[in-house]
Amino acid sequence: MCRNIKILFNFDPPATDEEIRAAAIQFVRKVSGSSKPSKANEAAFNAAIDEIADSVQSLLHNLITNAPPKNREQEKLKAQARAAKRFGTPVTATTNQDRRPS
Repeated sequence: MCRNIKILFNFDPPATDEEIRAAAIQFVRKVSGSSKPSKANEAAFNAAIDEIADSVQSLLHNLITNAPPKNREQEKLKAQARAAKRFGTPVTATTNQDRRPS
């Protein structure tokens, strides 16, 4: 599950609230061992997600770097190349424009 948590720091444009929340959800799922909580644990599950998302937001806001911001598309291509090397799958460079219906 945690492989789905992406690096969120030092990107241009910065990480969105949705990306931060998605990372928090993945973290809580991993720690709890459950992808969906029972009704009895739902409030605690959701409270943990909110707290972690707030903490991550604060962390990203307070981190400092001298490195130039990373480009999301270039990082995506690097990840695809690593996956191809690891799993033997072909690298495909697709964008949202490539996925539009004809």
